[in-house]
Amino acid sequence: MKTLFFKIVFFIGLITVVVFACKEKSDQPEKLEETILEGTATIYVDQTLQPIIEDQTDVFESQYRAKLSLVNKTESEIVNDLLSDKAQIAILTRKLTTQEENHFKQKKITPKVTHFASDAIVFVTNKNSNDTLIDLQEVINLLQEKESKIKGLVFENPNSSIVSYMNNLAGVKNGQKKNIYSLNSQNEVLEYVTKNPGTIGVIGLNILVQPYSETEQYLDNISVMSVRNVKNQPNSTMYYKPNQSNLGEGLYPLKRPIYMLNYQGKDGLGMGFASFVAGEIGQRIILKSGLLPVRIPSRELNVRNEL
Repeated sequence: MKTLFFKIVFFIGLITVVVFACKEKSDQPEKLEETILEGTATIYVDQTLQPIIEDQTDVFESQYRAKLSLVNKTESEIVNDLLSDKAQIAILTRKLTTQEENHFKQKKITPKVTHFASDAIVFVTNKNSNDTLIDLQEVINLLQEKESKIKGLVFENPNSSIVSYMNNLAGVKNGQKKNIYSLNSQNEVLEYVTKNPGTIGVIGLNILVQPYSETEQYLDNISVMSVRNVKNQPNSTMYYKPNQSNLGEGLYPLKRPIYMLNYQGKDGLGMGFASFVAGEIGQRIILKSGLLPVRIPSRELNVRNEL
Protein backbone atom coordinates (compact mmCIF):
# COMPACT_ATOMS: atom_id res chain seq x y z
CA MET A 1 0.00 0.00 0.00
CA LYS A 2 2.81 2.37 0.91
CA THR A 3 4.56 1.49 -2.35
CA LEU A 4 1.42 2.39 -4.33
CA PHE A 5 1.07 5.66 -2.41
CA PHE A 6 4.68 6.70 -3.12
CA LYS A 7 4.23 5.81 -6.80
CA ILE A 8 1.16 8.07 -7.01
CA VAL A 9 2.97 10.94 -5.27
CA PHE A 10 5.99 10.52 -7.55
CA PHE A 11 3.76 10.47 -10.64
CA ILE A 12 1.90 13.63 -9.56
CA GLY A 13 5.19 15.37 -8.83
CA LEU A 14 6.59 14.39 -12.22
CA ILE A 15 3.52 15.77 -14.00
CA THR A 16 3.78 19.03 -12.02
CA VAL A 17 7.44 19.48 -13.00
CA VAL A 18 6.65 18.85 -16.66
CA VAL A 19 3.70 21.30 -16.63
CA PHE A 20 5.73 24.10 -15.03
CA ALA A 21 8.65 23.47 -17.38
CA CYS A 22 6.36 23.74 -20.38
CA LYS A 23 4.73 26.90 -19.01
CA GLU A 24 8.10 28.54 -18.36
CA LYS A 25 9.21 27.73 -21.90
CA SER A 26 5.97 29.11 -23.39
CA ASP A 27 6.32 32.34 -21.36
CA GLN A 28 9.69 33.07 -22.96
CA PRO A 29 9.45 35.24 -26.09
CA GLU A 30 10.09 33.40 -29.31
CA LYS A 31 13.48 34.32 -30.69
CA LEU A 32 13.06 35.00 -34.38
CA GLU A 33 15.80 34.65 -36.92
CA GLU A 34 16.44 38.04 -38.47
CA THR A 35 15.13 38.58 -41.99
CA ILE A 36 14.15 41.79 -43.75
CA LEU A 37 10.75 41.74 -42.00
CA GLU A 38 11.28 39.70 -38.83
CA GLY A 39 13.56 39.65 -35.83
CA THR A 40 15.21 42.39 -33.81
CA ALA A 41 17.52 45.27 -34.66
CA THR A 42 18.94 48.39 -33.04
CA ILE A 43 18.78 51.72 -34.87
CA TYR A 44 20.83 54.74 -33.80
CA VAL A 45 18.83 57.94 -34.34
CA ASP A 46 19.91 61.57 -34.51
CA GLN A 47 18.16 62.96 -31.44
CA THR A 48 16.76 65.91 -33.42
CA LEU A 49 14.72 63.40 -35.47
CA GLN A 50 13.40 61.25 -32.64
CA PRO A 51 9.63 61.92 -33.01
CA ILE A 52 9.27 60.95 -36.68
CA ILE A 53 11.36 57.78 -36.30
CA GLU A 54 9.30 56.69 -33.30
CA ASP A 55 6.14 57.05 -35.41
CA GLN A 56 7.64 54.98 -38.21
CA THR A 57 8.82 52.30 -35.79
CA ASP A 58 5.42 51.96 -34.09
CA VAL A 59 3.63 51.32 -37.38
CA PHE A 60 6.34 49.00 -38.73
CA GLU A 61 6.25 46.83 -35.59
CA SER A 62 2.44 46.66 -35.75
CA GLN A 63 2.60 45.16 -39.24
CA TYR A 64 5.54 42.77 -38.97
CA ARG A 65 7.04 40.38 -36.42
CA ALA A 66 9.84 42.83 -35.71
CA LYS A 67 11.22 44.72 -32.73
CA LEU A 68 13.29 47.84 -33.33
CA SER A 69 15.23 49.38 -30.44
CA LEU A 70 15.98 53.08 -30.91
CA VAL A 71 19.10 54.66 -29.44
CA ASN A 72 18.95 58.46 -29.58
CA LYS A 73 22.29 60.28 -29.66
CA THR A 74 23.99 63.28 -31.22
CA GLU A 75 25.32 63.07 -34.76
CA SER A 76 28.98 62.91 -33.75
CA GLU A 77 28.26 60.16 -31.19
CA ILE A 78 26.44 58.06 -33.79
CA VAL A 79 29.21 58.43 -36.35
CA ASN A 80 31.74 57.34 -33.73
CA ASP A 81 29.58 54.32 -32.90
CA LEU A 82 29.38 53.37 -36.58
CA LEU A 83 33.14 53.61 -36.99
CA SER A 84 33.76 51.55 -33.84
CA ASP A 85 31.27 48.88 -35.03
CA LYS A 86 28.90 49.50 -32.12
CA ALA A 87 26.19 50.50 -34.59
CA GLN A 88 25.17 49.11 -37.96
CA ILE A 89 22.01 51.09 -38.76
CA ALA A 90 21.66 54.84 -38.30
CA ILE A 91 19.28 57.69 -39.11
CA LEU A 92 21.25 60.88 -39.84
CA THR A 93 20.88 64.13 -41.76
CA ARG A 94 24.04 63.48 -43.74
CA LYS A 95 25.92 60.65 -45.42
CA LEU A 96 29.31 59.59 -44.13
CA THR A 97 32.31 61.32 -45.63
CA THR A 98 34.67 59.51 -48.00
CA GLN A 99 37.19 59.16 -45.20
CA GLU A 100 34.56 57.70 -42.85
CA GLU A 101 33.37 55.31 -45.57
CA ASN A 102 36.89 53.86 -45.89
CA HIS A 103 36.33 52.02 -42.60
CA PHE A 104 33.60 49.94 -44.25
CA LYS A 105 35.37 49.56 -47.58
CA GLN A 106 38.23 47.85 -45.74
CA LYS A 107 35.68 45.41 -44.30
CA LYS A 108 34.10 44.98 -47.75
CA ILE A 109 30.74 46.26 -46.54
CA THR A 110 28.71 48.13 -49.14
CA PRO A 111 26.35 50.64 -47.50
CA LYS A 112 22.69 50.91 -48.39
CA VAL A 113 21.71 54.57 -48.12
CA THR A 114 18.04 55.58 -48.30
CA HIS A 115 16.93 59.21 -48.52
CA PHE A 116 13.33 59.18 -47.29
CA ALA A 117 12.48 62.67 -45.99
CA SER A 118 13.63 66.23 -45.42
CA ASP A 119 13.70 68.23 -42.20
CA ALA A 120 14.57 71.89 -41.63
CA ILE A 121 16.61 73.95 -39.21
CA VAL A 122 14.41 76.55 -37.52
CA PHE A 123 15.04 79.81 -35.69
CA VAL A 124 12.69 80.56 -32.79
CA THR A 125 12.31 83.67 -30.66
CA ASN A 126 10.21 84.82 -27.74
CA LYS A 127 6.53 85.46 -28.50
CA ASN A 128 6.91 89.04 -27.24
CA SER A 129 9.72 89.81 -29.65
CA ASN A 130 8.90 92.52 -32.18
CA ASP A 131 11.16 91.00 -34.83
CA THR A 132 10.18 87.64 -36.34
CA LEU A 133 12.37 87.99 -39.45
CA ILE A 134 15.98 86.82 -39.66
CA ASP A 135 18.54 87.34 -42.40
CA LEU A 136 20.54 84.17 -43.06
CA GLN A 137 23.56 86.26 -44.07
CA GLU A 138 23.61 87.84 -40.60
CA VAL A 139 23.60 84.34 -39.08
CA ILE A 140 26.54 83.36 -41.29
CA ASN A 141 28.38 86.53 -40.30
CA LEU A 142 27.92 85.68 -36.62
CA LEU A 143 29.23 82.14 -37.12
CA GLN A 144 32.23 83.54 -38.97
CA GLU A 145 32.77 85.92 -36.02
CA LYS A 146 32.20 88.96 -38.21
CA GLU A 147 30.07 91.98 -37.41
CA SER A 148 26.41 90.92 -37.25
CA LYS A 149 23.06 92.42 -36.32
CA ILE A 150 22.31 89.21 -34.39
CA LYS A 151 23.42 89.35 -30.77
CA GLY A 152 23.62 85.61 -30.19
CA LEU A 153 22.30 82.13 -30.98
CA VAL A 154 21.41 79.27 -28.64
CA PHE A 155 21.92 75.69 -29.87
CA GLU A 156 20.88 72.41 -28.22
CA ASN A 157 24.26 70.70 -28.13
CA PRO A 158 27.75 71.43 -29.47
CA ASN A 159 27.88 67.93 -31.03
CA SER A 160 24.48 68.08 -32.72
CA SER A 161 23.78 67.78 -36.42
CA ILE A 162 22.30 71.28 -36.35
CA VAL A 163 25.60 72.82 -35.23
CA SER A 164 27.49 70.84 -37.89
CA TYR A 165 25.07 71.93 -40.62
CA MET A 166 25.30 75.61 -39.72
CA ASN A 167 29.09 75.53 -39.42
CA ASN A 168 29.37 73.82 -42.80
CA LEU A 169 27.07 76.46 -44.29
CA ALA A 170 29.27 79.22 -42.89
CA GLY A 171 32.46 77.41 -43.87
CA VAL A 172 33.81 77.31 -40.33
CA LYS A 173 34.96 74.52 -38.05
CA ASN A 174 33.15 73.23 -35.00
CA GLY A 175 34.31 74.83 -31.80
CA GLN A 176 33.59 77.58 -29.33
CA LYS A 177 32.61 80.90 -30.87
CA LYS A 178 31.73 84.29 -29.49
CA ASN A 179 28.00 84.79 -28.83
CA ILE A 180 27.21 81.15 -29.69
CA TYR A 181 25.79 79.17 -26.77
CA SER A 182 24.93 75.50 -26.29
CA LEU A 183 22.59 73.77 -23.84
CA ASN A 184 21.74 70.07 -23.45
CA SER A 185 18.54 69.52 -25.43
CA GLN A 186 16.03 71.12 -27.76
CA ASN A 187 13.59 71.44 -24.85
CA GLU A 188 16.17 73.44 -22.92
CA VAL A 189 16.57 75.75 -25.91
CA LEU A 190 12.80 76.35 -26.04
CA GLU A 191 12.64 76.94 -22.30
CA TYR A 192 15.55 79.40 -22.48
CA VAL A 193 13.93 81.38 -25.30
CA THR A 194 10.59 81.62 -23.45
CA LYS A 195 12.34 82.99 -20.38
CA ASN A 196 14.76 85.32 -22.16
CA PRO A 197 13.13 87.73 -24.65
CA GLY A 198 15.49 88.83 -27.38
CA THR A 199 17.31 85.49 -27.65
CA ILE A 200 17.18 83.28 -30.75
CA GLY A 201 17.12 79.50 -30.48
CA VAL A 202 18.18 77.10 -33.24
CA ILE A 203 16.36 73.74 -33.34
CA GLY A 204 15.03 71.09 -35.74
CA LEU A 205 11.58 71.38 -37.33
CA ASN A 206 10.58 67.86 -36.24
CA ILE A 207 10.32 68.77 -32.56
CA LEU A 208 7.91 71.62 -33.42
CA VAL A 209 5.57 69.74 -35.75
CA GLN A 210 5.55 66.63 -33.54
CA PRO A 211 6.04 67.98 -30.03
CA TYR A 212 6.20 65.81 -26.92
CA SER A 213 4.04 66.72 -23.91
CA GLU A 214 7.02 68.35 -22.21
CA THR A 215 7.64 70.43 -25.36
CA GLU A 216 4.09 71.67 -25.89
CA GLN A 217 4.21 73.89 -22.81
CA TYR A 218 6.69 76.18 -24.58
CA LEU A 219 5.06 76.44 -28.00
CA ASP A 220 2.54 79.14 -27.07
CA ASN A 221 5.38 81.38 -25.90
CA ILE A 222 7.62 81.23 -28.97
CA SER A 223 7.47 82.43 -32.57
CA VAL A 224 8.99 80.65 -35.53
CA MET A 225 11.05 83.14 -37.52
CA SER A 226 10.91 83.65 -41.28
CA VAL A 227 14.29 83.47 -43.01
CA ARG A 228 15.67 85.48 -45.95
CA ASN A 229 16.95 82.99 -48.49
CA VAL A 230 20.39 84.34 -49.36
CA LYS A 231 21.56 80.76 -49.92
CA ASN A 232 19.58 80.29 -53.16
CA GLN A 233 18.34 83.85 -53.78
CA PRO A 234 21.19 86.26 -52.87
CA ASN A 235 19.34 89.41 -53.98
CA SER A 236 15.90 88.42 -52.71
CA THR A 237 14.10 90.46 -50.08
CA MET A 238 11.60 87.67 -49.41
CA TYR A 239 11.41 85.82 -46.09
CA TYR A 240 10.13 82.25 -45.84
CA LYS A 241 8.62 80.09 -43.10
CA PRO A 242 9.82 76.48 -42.61
CA ASN A 243 6.76 74.60 -43.87
CA GLN A 244 6.16 71.72 -46.29
CA SER A 245 5.34 73.87 -49.30
CA ASN A 246 8.37 76.13 -48.91
CA LEU A 247 10.63 73.12 -48.36
CA GLY A 248 9.19 71.37 -51.41
CA GLU A 249 9.67 74.43 -53.64
CA GLY A 250 13.19 75.07 -52.36
CA LEU A 251 12.27 78.48 -50.95
CA TYR A 252 13.23 77.85 -47.35
CA PRO A 253 17.06 77.80 -47.29
CA LEU A 254 17.78 75.53 -44.32
CA LYS A 255 16.38 72.26 -45.64
CA ARG A 256 18.31 69.11 -44.75
CA PRO A 257 17.83 65.52 -45.95
CA ILE A 258 17.12 62.57 -43.66
CA TYR A 259 18.97 59.37 -44.53
CA MET A 260 18.85 55.81 -43.30
CA LEU A 261 22.38 54.40 -43.37
CA ASN A 262 22.54 50.60 -43.36
CA TYR A 263 25.93 48.97 -42.72
CA GLN A 264 24.66 45.52 -41.75
CA GLY A 265 26.33 43.98 -44.77
CA LYS A 266 23.46 41.51 -45.16
CA ASP A 267 19.76 41.32 -46.03
CA GLY A 268 18.60 42.09 -42.50
CA LEU A 269 15.84 44.06 -40.80
CA GLY A 270 17.54 47.33 -41.70
CA MET A 271 16.74 46.70 -45.37
CA GLY A 272 13.10 45.99 -44.59
CA PHE A 273 12.69 49.11 -42.46
CA ALA A 274 14.36 51.26 -45.14
CA SER A 275 11.91 49.95 -47.74
CA PHE A 276 9.05 50.68 -45.36
CA VAL A 277 9.95 54.33 -44.59
CA ALA A 278 10.57 55.01 -48.30
CA GLY A 279 7.37 53.21 -49.31
CA GLU A 280 3.74 54.28 -49.49
CA ILE A 281 2.91 53.95 -45.79
CA GLY A 282 6.16 55.45 -44.54
CA GLN A 283 5.84 58.45 -46.87
CA ARG A 284 2.27 59.05 -45.70
CA ILE A 285 3.49 59.10 -42.09
CA ILE A 286 6.08 61.74 -43.01
CA LEU A 287 3.58 63.83 -44.95
CA LYS A 288 1.17 63.78 -42.00
CA SER A 289 3.96 64.71 -39.58
CA GLY A 290 4.65 68.06 -41.25
CA LEU A 291 8.05 67.11 -42.65
CA LEU A 292 8.67 66.70 -46.38
CA PRO A 293 8.53 63.18 -47.88
CA VAL A 294 10.84 62.30 -50.76
CA ARG A 295 7.78 61.53 -52.88
CA ILE A 296 4.20 62.59 -52.36
CA PRO A 297 2.03 59.51 -51.67
CA SER A 298 -0.73 58.77 -54.17
CA ARG A 299 -4.30 59.76 -53.41
CA GLU A 300 -7.29 57.62 -54.29
CA LEU A 301 -10.49 59.49 -55.22
CA ASN A 302 -13.87 57.80 -55.05
CA VAL A 303 -16.18 59.25 -57.72
CA ARG A 304 -19.92 58.92 -57.14
CA ASN A 305 -22.60 59.42 -59.77
CA GLU A 306 -25.02 60.80 -57.20
CA LEU A 307 -24.64 63.02 -54.15
